Amino acid sequence: MTTQPAERLPITSAADINLSDWDFWARPIEEREHAFRLLRELDKPAFFEEPETPLPVEAGPGYHALVRHADVVEASRNPQIFCSGQGGAVSIPDMPTEFAEYFGSMINMDDPRHARLRRIISRAFTPRMVKKLEGDVEAAARKIVDDLLRIGPGCDFVTEVAAKLPLKIICDMMGIPERDYHFVFERSNIILGSSDREYVSDAESIGTALLTAGMELNQLLQDLAAYREKNPTNDITSALINANIDGERLTPQEIGSFFILLVVAGNETTRQAISHGLYLLTVHPDQKHRWLQDIEGYTPTAVEEIVRLASPVNWMRRKVTQDHVMNGNLYRKGEKVLLFYWSANRDERVFPDPQRFDIGRTPNPHVAFGGPGPHFCLGAHLARREISVIFRELLHRVPQIEAGTPERLFSSFINGIKHMTCTF
Repeated sequence: MTTQPAERLPITSAADINLSDWDFWARPIEEREHAFRLLRELDKPAFFEEPETPLPVEAGPGYHALVRHADVVEASRNPQIFCSGQGGAVSIPDMPTEFAEYFGSMINMDDPRHARLRRIISRAFTPRMVKKLEGDVEAAARKIVDDLLRIGPGCDFVTEVAAKLPLKIICDMMGIPERDYHFVFERSNIILGSSDREYVSDAESIGTALLTAGMELNQLLQDLAAYREKNPTNDITSALINANIDGERLTPQEIGSFFILLVVAGNETTRQAISHGLYLLTVHPDQKHRWLQDIEGYTPTAVEEIVRLASPVNWMRRKVTQDHVMNGNLYRKGEKVLLFYWSANRDERVFPDPQRFDIGRTPNPHVAFGGPGPHFCLGAHLARREISVIFRELLHRVPQIEAGTPERLFSSFINGIKHMTCTF
């Protein structure tokens, strides 16, 4: 895989598109938007061979690319047919056994095991529990903006602002001490940025880097869980290791895997939404002005619009459990489908003028937190709260802040901005 192709031909038709070619994900974002628009216009979902991977897996049968909103929603509603547990949801090839040990969280499971884990864990992420965290989120946001004003313009908004809030909140919720924040930050970057040479310098070392990062995060939480089992506090780790619902308890391994999901899904995706949000406000100054005129009134719809256009997770994978017709197209047992949330959130059939950033857009049935069904993001309430609070703080205290040119993450899985200066 390479980020520096010798020559890149223009995309003029759907036949020019190969979502499994790493070169496609090195294209400018505007070219990718054009490509997905062409794919949405096809009579049926396009089929692609599986991409090359440095992981120790055999090439699979390929996958259907579900790029329309209707297909993504319908597949999400039918987890018995479009399942997550046969080979994993976050990898196009079936996940090797040694990787499943660390990345086999509930996002890669089906019911009844998925329901069991979600039932235990969900108590920590209800709207009522998130409401209790509100003071902590607001205090953290104030401190981050204080530091931003002290550091001054020209700093990296991603590392100094967008990454800090979700990282602190998740680590504090789990009981991770501040001295380990950077450790968690670096390992999560490796897990989600493994195809980017900034985070894993050698493509041949991706498998080792992923396993090592997963093992280290898992061990961090297992050690903490063992301590909290005997010395409980009011953190989530204590609640999870000591939870007993109808005789069900999480194992230390399950808690470790859940933490990896939490820091990857909750930390990284919220970071990306905040980063994309500042960039969107910078390139759409009319919407920034509009928001400044009524910060409280527009915040709920503005956050949804930021999340829609950011779509931090490009796709999730499902495997078909039986022959099934969906929206007029036949899917065979054993086939794979990729649910392209990023494309579904730009579907012209659902979102009028979908490329337009409109902080008052309503309705806004985006699928950036996943489609309807059992795998809808457990931390959606918390993510919305964090994004709302940091933008309220920025708009009130640094209303002139603007983003520089984003340095985008090289990844097919995450629509990421890894660095971006800010001025004010």
